[in-house]
Amino acid sequence: MKLNRNVIILAALVLLSSFLVLGEKRKPKLFIIGDSTVKNGQGKGDGGLWGWGDYIAGYFDTTRITLENHALGGTSSRTYQTKGLWDKVVADIQPGDFVIMQFGHNDSSPLDDTARARGTIKGVGDESKEIYNPITKQQEVVHTYGWYMSKFINDTKAKGGTAIICSPIPRNDWKNNLVSRSNESYGKWAKETALSTGAFFIDLNNIIADSWEAKGKEISNQYFTEKDHTHTNKEGAIVNAGSVITGLRGIPSCSLNGYLK
Repeated sequence: MKLNRNVIILAALVLLSSFLVLGEKRKPKLFIIGDSTVKNGQGKGDGGLWGWGDYIAGYFDTTRITLENHALGGTSSRTYQTKGLWDKVVADIQPGDFVIMQFGHNDSSPLDDTARARGTIKGVGDESKEIYNPITKQQEVVHTYGWYMSKFINDTKAKGGTAIICSPIPRNDWKNNLVSRSNESYGKWAKETALSTGAFFIDLNNIIADSWEAKGKEISNQYFTEKDHTHTNKEGAIVNAGSVITGLRGIPSCSLNGYLK
């Protein structure tokens, strides 16, 4: 009888524990999606390269919000979706969550080359083109950069989440002591997509470029390796993460600010 009593007590404790776990309120999540400038490789600093998504968590009160960096190197706004990566993220989005996205560096690639077939049609319109994808060996309808970005946003909003677009970080390219910017391409199209869909917009390209120009080319060179003008080292990733937060603080109406330290 004593054994039975112990078994009953143990079962009751297990049941109570289960109820407590189920009763815990899920913290909001901040999902980060993008390319290798957001998370390089596995986010372990291979080759001395890091993305800004690896260092943004330090700005948030992680007792109140969970951060997940789902960026993947080599992806464009198109292939992040066609590879099923976005499906996995959006399946976990719940009301009150946030998604920060940054694509563009790989969207200018060819639409149907045998290397990656990851490009998107330039702009934000409704244009599309049917191609044979030599990677998947299937026909595929390719859309504009704005079309794919809009899908991220609309899917996020449909799940009750808040979407935030970042224009792509600038490359370490200078002409006449000025940083080459994407104000007539992906930076512009990111902003236009945010406006047309009601998403928040962080002009990361210009925020970072302005900072570099104020400091000088010698400083920006310290944020990259000698062989790479696109992917940042640890110092550059930390600086870029701070620039994302600068841009976020510039949008007081975005409730994600409420989770900053």
